[in-house]
Amino acid sequence: MIEQVILAIDTATSCSSVALASGGRLQGKVLASLELDTKVTHSRKLLSSIEHLLKETELGWTDIAGVAVSLGPGSFTGLRIGMATAKGLVMAAKVPLLGVSSLDVMASSCLSSKLIYAVQDARKREVYTACYRLEAGTVVRQSDYQVLPPERLITQLSEEVLLVGDGVAAYREQWLAAEKIELAPAVLNRVSAAAMGLMAGDMLEAGQLLDAETATPLYVRASDAELNLGKKV
Repeated sequence: MIEQVILAIDTATSCSSVALASGGRLQGKVLASLELDTKVTHSRKLLSSIEHLLKETELGWTDIAGVAVSLGPGSFTGLRIGMATAKGLVMAAKVPLLGVSSLDVMASSCLSSKLIYAVQDARKREVYTACYRLEAGTVVRQSDYQVLPPERLITQLSEEVLLVGDGVAAYREQWLAAEKIELAPAVLNRVSAAAMGLMAGDMLEAGQLLDAETATPLYVRASDAELNLGKKV
């Protein structure tokens, strides 16, 4: 029997991703993963994708030690679907819930000596972002999560940086026109449920769990409905 298997779920972007992983980032193992970037909504493909992974790995819910979900930032609808699904699964399986930022996941794959910025397309000509450094072999976040226009992020850069995330392609021309910026290869620019599962393995070992009843996504920015309500007040 494989110990400490984590089911990881990401729905922060249009590409839904699910994975089964065992162990942590340094010595862990990805057992299976599946990414689907289609026009079909997350709610229609998520559970069937999870069932497919369990069937192909011949694992059952008694083998699952925890469920990890992407907290965001990202698509408001996608994050809600992922969180609701994860909560339902942990309550049914009676296992812990773990939450990982989508920005943290993307940055974790970049073993660069440069300052790393994860940039995720936030629409409205903005990106969700946070900065990271490689410390003792582990990528460690150095800033709060924020949302801002790409041009403002560029003005804040005081040293050479590596950018990673779907915001790289969304604003490629602006990044290329700026100095001090290196762009990560396309293969690293998706939120990987496999990487999330390994990160969650470390969190499970450290007891960094979410309360399944009160956990909420990391939105960073107010929704359109909230902004419109504020204008009316």
